[in-house]
Amino acid sequence: MANAHAERARSCSGVQLRPFPYPYRCMLAICSDLDGTPHRRAYLEIARFLNTEEMTPMGSGVGLEVGNSIHFRAKTRRFAYWSTDDAGREMVRMLIRSGHIDCLHSFGERIHTRDEAKRAVDELRRHDCHLEVWVDHGGAVTNFGPDIMRGHGDEIGHPAYHADATVDYGIQYVCLGRGTSIMGQDIPAKLRGILTLRHPIASGRTLLKEVAKQSLARIGNTKYAMHASNRVLRPSVLRDGQRIYEFMRCNPHWAGVGSYAEGRYIGNVLTADRLQRLVTRGGTCILYTHLGRVDDPAVPFDAKAVGAFRHLAEESRAGKILVATTRRLLGYRRAVCELVSTSWRDGNVVCIDLNTQRSDNNWLGPLDVADLAGVTFYVADAHATCLTVNGEKVRGIRRNPPDHTGRPSVSLPWPRLEFPAI
Repeated sequence: MANAHAERARSCSGVQLRPFPYPYRCMLAICSDLDGTPHRRAYLEIARFLNTEEMTPMGSGVGLEVGNSIHFRAKTRRFAYWSTDDAGREMVRMLIRSGHIDCLHSFGERIHTRDEAKRAVDELRRHDCHLEVWVDHGGAVTNFGPDIMRGHGDEIGHPAYHADATVDYGIQYVCLGRGTSIMGQDIPAKLRGILTLRHPIASGRTLLKEVAKQSLARIGNTKYAMHASNRVLRPSVLRDGQRIYEFMRCNPHWAGVGSYAEGRYIGNVLTADRLQRLVTRGGTCILYTHLGRVDDPAVPFDAKAVGAFRHLAEESRAGKILVATTRRLLGYRRAVCELVSTSWRDGNVVCIDLNTQRSDNNWLGPLDVADLAGVTFYVADAHATCLTVNGEKVRGIRRNPPDHTGRPSVSLPWPRLEFPAI
């Protein structure tokens, strides 16, 4: 048996998993916290501009794929599920089902108890609204984890404890408030680009903070452990023992992770040089921001922000940056890390099987087949390669010409999300 495996490996030595779907060189998700969004109309116009090419108050949309978050009750009169009207709630439900709302941003500042949290979960279930991503929210007692956002949602015995019900509902990916100023994860951490001569004091302070995080992580500090590896995703355990994946977000602005993370400043964050750095290094980025914090709710993005998004769309259409929702990016990165693949030669054809059933390599059990979308393998001959998933032949695989590395590849399709008619 060992010799057979060795022969199989030799015959298929040209097969290699590509880090991102063809032809893209990096991946970016804009992970927006909804707090500060004034009302449902601004929320919808932001979504339309980013996800369609329809005419909006900011001009024609850029046709990217950008999700948003929802919570249930805000402290002030801002947009949230329970504080909007029936039309707003129906809009939220439609966007959850289409995948354009993909994050639960805690349950909100004004939800304090397990019963209130369960009521929110029951509302989502009742309307067939499925969310798998959780992002802690400043000031919310339902947050998870004690070290950054200081929540009690995973603390058994606390009145706000709900982790068992929320994970049972389907939450798998959790942001516990960890953030970095380094542009690009899943690659070696490099501090280049943080310090700027135009703002030496503020950017120097941000640089020193990142150096401190890296140093503390290397000596075993658990709060900053993710910073040492610079990974976007890691297996983790909540305080009540629930298994989840934790992910880390990025804000590369020179003033620090918590600065300029708003829609009114997005043009200062999504700059051409930062995007080029992400492309050149081949990283993954989950960008932390609040798209709904704007100066004019009727025209949410100013000219600088619109220009930044149009440039991002150009980079996407050029096959450089794959822009996806947070949930799709996380699912893809999990698949790349945990996927078990086997290749062998059948005459002149190379066969590659993708196994999603192997749970020994997976923190939460078998992979979702949908998360294999876009998976790409470098091969010697794209026209003499077949792909199977769990032994079943895949039809409609993409046979790709050589990319920037000079190697051809085969891939599973990456379907676009369909924006609903609202």
